[in-house]
Amino acid sequence: MSNSDSFKSLHCELQNTLTILSQKKYRILVTGAGGFLGSAICRILRLIDIDVVGFSRGDHPALNAIGVSLIKGNLNDLAAVCNALAGCDLVFHVASKAGMWGSKEIYFDTNVNGTNNVIQACKKHRIKYLVYTSTPSVTYTGHDENGIDESTPYATSFLNFYAQSKSIAEQNILKSNNKHLKTTAIRPHLIWGPGDPHFAPRIFERARAGKLKLVGKKDKLVDTTYIDNAVYAHLLAALELTNENSNCAGKAYFLSNDQPITMLDMINKLLKCGSLPPVKKRISKELAYFIGFILEKLYLLLNKKEEPILTRFVARQLSTSHYFNINAAKNDLGYQVLISIDKGMEIYKSILNR
Repeated sequence: MSNSDSFKSLHCELQNTLTILSQKKYRILVTGAGGFLGSAICRILRLIDIDVVGFSRGDHPALNAIGVSLIKGNLNDLAAVCNALAGCDLVFHVASKAGMWGSKEIYFDTNVNGTNNVIQACKKHRIKYLVYTSTPSVTYTGHDENGIDESTPYATSFLNFYAQSKSIAEQNILKSNNKHLKTTAIRPHLIWGPGDPHFAPRIFERARAGKLKLVGKKDKLVDTTYIDNAVYAHLLAALELTNENSNCAGKAYFLSNDQPITMLDMINKLLKCGSLPPVKKRISKELAYFIGFILEKLYLLLNKKEEPILTRFVARQLSTSHYFNINAAKNDLGYQVLISIDKGMEIYKSILNR
């Protein structure tokens, strides 16, 4: 499929946003260009020949093939970050150390120090616009989140270093907002869809191994975000930042498909896409938390680097509700859901079955 055909297949609202952004003739840098969200942003920007620079630790021939100028480097290397940002007008800082397991040093090097390097490089090169990919985990305290909005304060204690480091990074991004560098943060929850390397594949793997279980007796509501909707919100945020009196400068925004769904229903929809039977097994939230605690202690004792199959954070996440009031994103960014969960499942299934 040609770039022209791919562009025409996009939702009209996404087409309009891309067209307006392309008219500004910006050179745009995307950190984490090889990741799920980062690569999706790169691909969509390139559909109408927007000049895109990708910053990543690895090689990504598929991005080279579509005209992304790839620069290899680490976020914790200030010189490399400054080199990558030279000549750019706008930055999507998507890269982060994700996952639920690892040392504080690893997470802080990338998510805190790396983000500070991006901010410094933006200031050095007088880049005016910076969109940061954050996470709803910055407010998560281990309890139900039922329709919370951005007035919810940052958590003061965390069950993993990922959430703690992302919280610090987001606050640093927003504090750096001024008339010379406009910044904003987007908090998408559970991004999924074609190209997802984590959420759905892990569900498929555990289902095939007979190890997939729901946590808790009561099904809680969660928000998810289809990949195209996540990209759309980032593009809208970038455009809004370029307005003289930007509504989003210095602010963070929860983001989702605006369709709270039980984890049971979401998992079973994904399993159906993968031609797998629905999940039926359950484990109590108390037992899940205890197992996560034991596994964490065991992995630390054995100095194991891989992530345990269950951690305390994951046990809490799977047994509590996570859905958000996204009116701020609708009002300030003009965000709307382009692809519903069911439509997204249709697209995902068709790609899986190719």
